[in-house]
Amino acid sequence: MLFDEIIDDAYDVSEYPALAHYAQEWAETRPFAGLRVLAATPVFRNTLVQYRALLAGGAELSVGIANDSGAGAEMPYDAGVVDLLRESDIPVLNQKDVLDAESCGQGFDLILDCAGQFSACHPRFGFVELTRSGVQFYRNCEKPVYVADSGIVKRIETSLGTGEGYVRALKELGFSSFKENSCVVFGSGKVGSGIVLQLLREGARVQVVTDTSFGTNPFLEANDIPVTDCKDVAAVVSLVDRADYVVTATGVKGALDRAELADALNKSHAILANMGVEDEYGPGVPNTRVLAEKKPLNFILEEPTHLKYIDASLALHAALGALLVQESVGGSDPNKNAGPMDPPTELEQRILSVTMDNGLIGQEISEMLGGLPNDN
Repeated sequence: MLFDEIIDDAYDVSEYPALAHYAQEWAETRPFAGLRVLAATPVFRNTLVQYRALLAGGAELSVGIANDSGAGAEMPYDAGVVDLLRESDIPVLNQKDVLDAESCGQGFDLILDCAGQFSACHPRFGFVELTRSGVQFYRNCEKPVYVADSGIVKRIETSLGTGEGYVRALKELGFSSFKENSCVVFGSGKVGSGIVLQLLREGARVQVVTDTSFGTNPFLEANDIPVTDCKDVAAVVSLVDRADYVVTATGVKGALDRAELADALNKSHAILANMGVEDEYGPGVPNTRVLAEKKPLNFILEEPTHLKYIDASLALHAALGALLVQESVGGSDPNKNAGPMDPPTELEQRILSVTMDNGLIGQEISEMLGGLPNDN
């Protein structure tokens, strides 16, 4: 099958047990047979495994990117992988391409989206959105939208994989000293707590800035992590002044956009990074002051999130697409459940079971389920 050689050379099947499970099952059941499917996950080598599963299921696959020229793209991508897809006769399309195709009667049956990049389009059966940040674009959608990030499976990626990717990216850039360094993490949800976990493993001294009005965080309390309320600007500025590393993971565009804080960040000796989809620093902090010009730092890597951490998310993303098709083709009104919906618990439990039984990170998942927060 397409991409077999690349995938087999780069990965062991234990790194992608959930997608391997679905690829085998779908090769027999063919849930996407004859359907035009657009997959808009960030295009990197590890997403080839998701594409292979969709192709095994019979999909007439196209791959979506935010901007074909790369200028102003919302989600980064690996240009080499994009070239590989085109050489393999898999169309790579931006939003305008898809809207143009719709106007010619060549729209898609299903769109597997990420960050709402293709929310203006009109797939016959609906959408599956990969991220929490993309939900805002689907609030008033007239089509069904399953949200992969609404359940428990996505926590494997965000709580374990994203934090590891942040530290790995810093090391790739030559910042290898963390022991006893002062690290300030903005945000205490899944991503923020995952970053805290990785920094603790590196021996860093970690402090968290968050909105304390949402209550306490058991994971931070259990690890004796000092927490500062984001509304206490003077205290936050004091933390920044003494920090060696600052990273944003609030999930809120412009979360740090306050003049006094921006001034402190610009003057600080700290290494600044963003791990959110949006620019969380705001215009007061220049792009050049933040690593990767404010793009999510792990996207500088050939593999932004290790496949072993993202496999379950990509499998859920695709499996929700198969479910959406099944529900629509099964005779129900495809617009009956318009707007965002949570993944069915039984589907998530199936993916978790396969991942823990056949994958490399069963112990890490068990520890995560017992300690990290459920919210963003």
